[in-house]
Amino acid sequence: MKLSFLLIFAWSGLVAAQEVDSAWVSTHYQKRVFSIPMRDGVRLCTIAYIPRDTSKKYPILLQRTPYSIAPYDDKEFPADVSIFWRNYFREGYIVVRQDVRGRYMSEGQFMDVRPYNPVKKSKRDVDESSDAFDTVEWLVKNIPANNGRVGVKGISYPGFYSTMATIDAHPAVKATSPQAPVSQWMSGDDFFHNGAFMLPHAFDFYGAFGRPRPHPKSEKDVEFEHGMPDGYKFFLELGALPNANVVYFKDSVFFWNEIMAHGVWSDFWAKRSVLPHLKNLKPATLIVGGWFDTENLYGALHSYAEIEKNNRSGYHGIVMGPWYHGQWGSHDGDSLGYISYGSKTSEFYADSIELPFFNHYLKDSPWVSNEAVVFRTGENRWEILNAWPPQETDVRKYYFCREGRLSIDEKEMDGAADEYTNDPDKPVPYTNEITQWYDKEFMLEDQRFASRRPDVIVYQTDLLADEMTIAGPIKVHLTGSTSGTDCDWIVKVIDVFPDTLQTPFEYQDRVKLGGYQMLVRGDVLRGKFRNSLAAPEAIKPGEPTVFEYSLQDVFHTFRKGHRVMVQVQSSWFPMIDRNPGKFMNIYEASDADYQKTRQKIYHNREHPSFIEVNLWKP
Repeated sequence: MKLSFLLIFAWSGLVAAQEVDSAWVSTHYQKRVFSIPMRDGVRLCTIAYIPRDTSKKYPILLQRTPYSIAPYDDKEFPADVSIFWRNYFREGYIVVRQDVRGRYMSEGQFMDVRPYNPVKKSKRDVDESSDAFDTVEWLVKNIPANNGRVGVKGISYPGFYSTMATIDAHPAVKATSPQAPVSQWMSGDDFFHNGAFMLPHAFDFYGAFGRPRPHPKSEKDVEFEHGMPDGYKFFLELGALPNANVVYFKDSVFFWNEIMAHGVWSDFWAKRSVLPHLKNLKPATLIVGGWFDTENLYGALHSYAEIEKNNRSGYHGIVMGPWYHGQWGSHDGDSLGYISYGSKTSEFYADSIELPFFNHYLKDSPWVSNEAVVFRTGENRWEILNAWPPQETDVRKYYFCREGRLSIDEKEMDGAADEYTNDPDKPVPYTNEITQWYDKEFMLEDQRFASRRPDVIVYQTDLLADEMTIAGPIKVHLTGSTSGTDCDWIVKVIDVFPDTLQTPFEYQDRVKLGGYQMLVRGDVLRGKFRNSLAAPEAIKPGEPTVFEYSLQDVFHTFRKGHRVMVQVQSSWFPMIDRNPGKFMNIYEASDADYQKTRQKIYHNREHPSFIEVNLWKP
């Protein structure tokens, strides 16, 4: 393992060559705009950047996207070449980008997360897998000087299209990298987490992206105008969810209405899940995700897990870095918020992991294959593992105890219960910043602003006598009750820094790191979905009820002298829409339905509450 680590670092020195910018690309590449026919006759707008030197053959790297491949003029080159592309221009790849069906300059009707069709009986039976297949078939036959090998990659929604290009892949597709891929809406990707609705994500996204585009056009989606910078205030004034369509969308945003009409797991969502179809994959796959990605961390982890479970041959690896959504493709990744990682993690990934992966499968270059390359936060270093989650772990439970203690000793629990009132008119904010959409840095944000509220219950350990690393999912077992018939349970796991920690000079006027409460992981369970996303159940008022769910994976080291903290609350606004406190269809709620509720958290032998973590033993 140490040898692999050294070899993978050694490669990074080989690719740190000349600067690649728009002028460089225009000098070394020609740009061609194509309209590629699909099997049903629909034509998809595709742009290819082809090396001017045709003395040798080059591999093709394809991205399919709903977010525009502009500029569309064949004489105009992109103004900026991001870290996502620059290595491939430098290496002489044929870089191809395509507007997916029904978006921007491509014909056809767009469908959100178009369901995969495993049985195609005619040319009219199309999906994103068939569109990718037809695109690759055309490219290898019509792009000059290609070597007959194709790679596919993309982040987020383009990550979904990369996954679909992996399913029923064209024989020329040798390697794919779905990155932060959309995988299964309703469960944990994007707009829902355990049945709770991610309000600003869906509202702002579909307020722009969701407008119909009946004919090909190059104009960008117009962002929704809030009229104020304060998203907390905006969404509180919005009120009940049906008001969004009545006041703002006015039936012009089709998929928003679809979401409102499908508030439980059903065939509508099941058909849009890619996870059951990640079988018999032929291309090598490299799944990529970010530990601090609030959008598609679920997609990266669960896509990798399903691929590993269902494919016994071929290479299937995972990379998890300390990134927010897509950060590895756009920024150098040396920090997030006030937390510095001490190195440019995105450049390391691009130069030393992703490029060697594609070069190996598309150009026969030497390569060291690693199953899992994961960044250990807290310690801030990369680790190379034989599996993810790592197998070398011990289970430890941290019990919620009296007087706000968090202890590994269940004897410290007593018969008391902690209580708080959840007021939907004054919900707990998810961030201390003034922002409209979710603030990407909230995933590491200092949680002191929340821990001091009366509607947030705090449990924490004594100072840690030794370093401790947790790896994999965090299981929540919470015994609680509510005075209503529904409520949300948000559990946050936090690394509390020593009070004596000194703040670097450049941050001193903005933050104090002494006592900083770093959010390591947090998530929500909508109480009525405690047993099933498909069959919600009312909660009996005042009755102790067990709520169990998992927080997404972490790989984090709590250092000696730090504390482990858990915060429990029932609102996280506006990232999560408010729960009315009633068992009902929230997507049909009125402003009058929202009520205060009284929550209790129990911690005794009969009704224990705890989190369960996996301690890594390297």
